[in-house]
Amino acid sequence: MSVAYVFPGQGSQAVGMGQALAEAFPVARRLFDEVDEALGDRLSAVMWEGPADALTLTENTQPALVAVSLAAMRVLESEAGVDLGRDAKFVAGHSVGEYAALAAARSLTIADAVRLVRIRGRAMQRAVPVGMGAMAALLGVDFEQAAAISAEAAQGELVQAANDNGGGQVVVSGHKAAVERAVEIAKAKGVRRAMLLPVSAPFHSALMQPAAEIMAVALGEVTIKPPVVPLVANVTAAPVTEPAQIMRGLVEQVTGTVRWRESVAFMAAAGVSHFYEVGSGKILSALVKRIADGASGVSIGTPDDVAAYKTARG
Repeated sequence: MSVAYVFPGQGSQAVGMGQALAEAFPVARRLFDEVDEALGDRLSAVMWEGPADALTLTENTQPALVAVSLAAMRVLESEAGVDLGRDAKFVAGHSVGEYAALAAARSLTIADAVRLVRIRGRAMQRAVPVGMGAMAALLGVDFEQAAAISAEAAQGELVQAANDNGGGQVVVSGHKAAVERAVEIAKAKGVRRAMLLPVSAPFHSALMQPAAEIMAVALGEVTIKPPVVPLVANVTAAPVTEPAQIMRGLVEQVTGTVRWRESVAFMAAAGVSHFYEVGSGKILSALVKRIADGASGVSIGTPDDVAAYKTARG
């Protein structure tokens, strides 16, 4: 069977995430210690003790999600003998999850990955003044319909399809008033559901260009190695292994569309039948089942999940 390991992005965070892994597995505890040391603060305390509003600060959310994914990956390697270079056909990550995918595949060090996503989180938060941007989820539309709604709603401002998540779910992002118009236009067109999202900035829109420029500098200061397994990149929905291409993709995804539906469809067409979501939550596992007929999506983020994985693998 062909397997892909995928890594979640923002929206999957929750206070307490990763704590059970750290308590059950010393290798996970060491990973969280390594992350705290790399960042120079106790992110693990925020993750496990909250408060929730501290965890949902983008500069904390992004490294926290990457940390949990990498802790779970370390546990799979030590407890279940997983070797991505041998066992996986692809890795992929949703938005910030792409950094977890690259670190899991030994393209980035853990320290560089979490430092980069902290820079990314701060840069994205500061790129647009609070209250100027927004994002909204449109449910029951395809990408082309969402793009048409965005074009109609723009009216001289910016709003664009930001996340093509699959399963009839597209997220739009841009100026707050334009995003609000997109929600009303979608409702008028009979879209199943359209709602503003509780996010602090218009991610994956052209308004994030200042953050993209900061990330271009930050990424230029770290070493990116060829991953041990190809990464299916957000911005192209195609595999990449060459470090310069990986870097370009990470810069472009700050302002570009997360092409998740196409990424999963590509992997399924290439023969992947089993998708393992490594980290917090179950969002990507649910999307996989909607995008790829017959594919399985399994979440691995707790000790029980690890035990079930080991049993299933025999």
